[in-house]
Formats: sequence, C-alpha cells, structure tokens
Amino acid sequence: MRPATERRLQFARPVYRMHTTLTTLIDRLDSPAVSGTDVIRWGCPVPSFGDLSKSRVATVGLNPSNREFVDGRGEELQGTFRRFHTLKSLGLRSWSDVDARHLHSILETCRTYFFGNPYDTWFKRLDEVVSGTRASFYDASFGACHLDLIPYATARKWTELTARQRSALVAVAADSLALLLRESPIRILILNGKSVVDQFQEIAAIRLERQEMPGWSLHRHPKPNITGFAYMGVVHTLSGISLHHEILVLGYNHNLQSSFGVTTKVVRAIRDWISGAVKEATK
Repeated sequence: MRPATERRLQFARPVYRMHTTLTTLIDRLDSPAVSGTDVIRWGCPVPSFGDLSKSRVATVGLNPSNREFVDGRGEELQGTFRRFHTLKSLGLRSWSDVDARHLHSILETCRTYFFGNPYDTWFKRLDEVVSGTRASFYDASFGACHLDLIPYATARKWTELTARQRSALVAVAADSLALLLRESPIRILILNGKSVVDQFQEIAAIRLERQEMPGWSLHRHPKPNITGFAYMGVVHTLSGISLHHEILVLGYNHNLQSSFGVTTKVVRAIRDWISGAVKEATK
C-alpha cells in the first residue's frame, strides 16, 4: 500500500467510526424505547461538546440540557443562537432521511461547540475544574470536551423525569459513552456530581474509591452541612466494551451547576485535588 493511501485510511477510520456511532445514536431516536421518555426527538443526539478526536480530558454529565436546543420560552434556537442541529435546520422530515452530509454537519457543530454559542452559564464553572488538568474547553491547543452518559436532550431536567423514563434512557443508551471513548484519545474522565458518579459506576460495573474531603463541605445553616466526597478509579471497559486503553476516572459528589452553596473556594479545591490526582497518576 502506498504511504499516501495509508495515511488517508488512518485519517478516515476515526471519521468513519464517528459517523457509524452517530448513525447508531440517531437510529435509537426512532426506537420504541425512547418513546415516552421526554427526549427532544426533533433535536439531534449530542455525541460530544467539543472536539472528541483531539481531547485527552472529558467531563461527564447525565444528559444535554434542553437549553442546547430551545430558548427560555421553549422555542427552537435559530441562526447564530443555534447550538446543535435539528430536523428543521437540516431540512429533514425524519431522521431516517439522514445521509453522510448531515452526519458531517452534526459532528461539525459538536467539534466547534465552544467557539460558537456555548451554554457558558453551565460550562464556565466546569472549565475551572478542568483547568486542574491543564486543559480547557475554550482552547483547542489544550483539548478538553464534555460527554454525557445519555446523549439525548430531554424537555425536562433529568431529576424531573420519572424513574421509568430514566431507566428506559439508561437501557437504550448505556453503551453510548463506551462507543465514543474506545477510539478517542481521552485518558481522563471527570464525573460532575453524585448522580453522574452513581450512574457511571452502574454502567461500568465498578466501585470507585471514595474519600471524604473536609474542605469541600457545603454550609446549610441551620441545617447540617453537606459533606464533600472525591471518587477515583481506573476503567478499561464500559458496558462490556473494551476501551483499548486505560482511563483515569475522577469525580466529586457536588453538582457544580445546581448544588446550592458551591462556592468559588470549593470549586478551586476540587480543581486542585484533580490536579494532584493527575500528577500522581502520571508519575
């Protein structure tokens, strides 16, 4: 095989695999399992926020916010305010009409997410924690991206879904994270909040090491303080799928965006712990 041809194939393989994974995620939008789960089915799946192919660090959440697709009045984002593609923006009547051009367009909005109209209200605080790995969502030279355990936005928040709806979404999308990670350069995962930690442990069939962190306590006077916990572990497989490499998993029990009382001091303490954990793991 000619060297030039071999290089083209090496470049094409990850692109092809991402298209294949995205096709799988899109096909599931029309599955009976997704029906009745409050998924925004006219919005595309969100494989990643940022360039997965060039990131070594990824934060992990539960599922994309509805605000990635709609404004405060619940109307679809348009023009320069748009964040991700929808059936309307792609000119499609149904997801069964998707072709390679549409897949490329969806993946491009994922890749360039942080250089368009990112949901900074949510991501800026998380980027502070990511900086402990010397990476950033907002600097392509120091790659970081965000992934969700469930790559589908729902009309209501995850905590507002019924237990049946949450279980159905986990069942249909449990392997999504593994499919995305197995061909990526990601070597560090940061789990944002206890719900993410618990769900990740279930998907990975592991128990992360837990450590109480006194400096992370959230004050709730006159109620008892909320204790801070750090989580750490290593995974080689997820949902029975080999990742082909080792990934360091770090997490914390506070949801930085929704836990009342998460101060700048606590965020910086979490950042510093992540920095130390990464340094220790890479000695």
